[in-house]
Amino acid sequence: MTNEPDTSTWKQTPDGIPIPPPSPEDVLYEAADGIAKIVLNRPLVLNAINRNLMRLLDAALDRAEADDDVRAVILTGAGRAFSAGGDLWASLYPDEEPAPDSLDVLMRIWSFAKPVIAAVRGHAVGQGCELAGVCDLTIASENARLGEIQIRHGFGIPVLITPFLASQKQAKEVLLLGEVISAEDALRMGLVNRVVPDDQLDEAATEMAGKLASLPPSVVRLNKRLVNMVYEQMGLIDAVRYRDNESLRDLLEAEDAVGSGRQRVREEQGWAAFKRERDQGYAEAAGSPEDASSR
Repeated sequence: MTNEPDTSTWKQTPDGIPIPPPSPEDVLYEAADGIAKIVLNRPLVLNAINRNLMRLLDAALDRAEADDDVRAVILTGAGRAFSAGGDLWASLYPDEEPAPDSLDVLMRIWSFAKPVIAAVRGHAVGQGCELAGVCDLTIASENARLGEIQIRHGFGIPVLITPFLASQKQAKEVLLLGEVISAEDALRMGLVNRVVPDDQLDEAATEMAGKLASLPPSVVRLNKRLVNMVYEQMGLIDAVRYRDNESLRDLLEAEDAVGSGRQRVREEQGWAAFKRERDQGYAEAAGSPEDASSR
């Protein structure tokens, strides 16, 4: 008797790693006691983000928004990670169905009328780090690892939220070095609110959500809007929409030979060779995104 999935029909990376196809179960939703729980549910690829996941996450937010009994939302990941970020193997399953832009979904969480708590265990890297960052509150397991590692791939920043969470020096450390950061360092930098033992993460998130759900909802909504307004007046909306800034056009369109070369390695040789090329000069702790088939 085994719970292992049948991967015989799955498409594979060039080095033979099976990648699960999109599924209607890629995001799970449940609601009880005034709290909606949204679970990213692609654990075999560390909840890597593709168009289908964004489509289902947006639909889950619709449900939470429409349910007057829901007063707080918990966002978490199934399995051993919150999210390993954008799915580098999404092209194995072409998806032309209508889907919201990922930036729009993350900024919907930022402005969502009900407070959203990210409960992070394992890796929250790349877009996964940003997804946790746009939530109102973030609780991390002590085994959590956060980081904006996409610079190692040669990619730009999907959602420019980190400079509004950390100090200038810390934001540059996160975004320029692309290192994976421990939960305690993430707490010190302001990327998370609290760090708890791994076996207490779900309980801590539920307790915090319960407190929020017990408060007068109109005042919670107002206070969230007031805090957001301060950061928006500091330029947050223009910052996250930086791709619309004509003064950045040359930088955005510049060809990067190093990044392009790394992507060719990934496409032609597969994940293991790409990791070796990407992570020259980096020595991550055990359990790092180097063992994530999607990152």
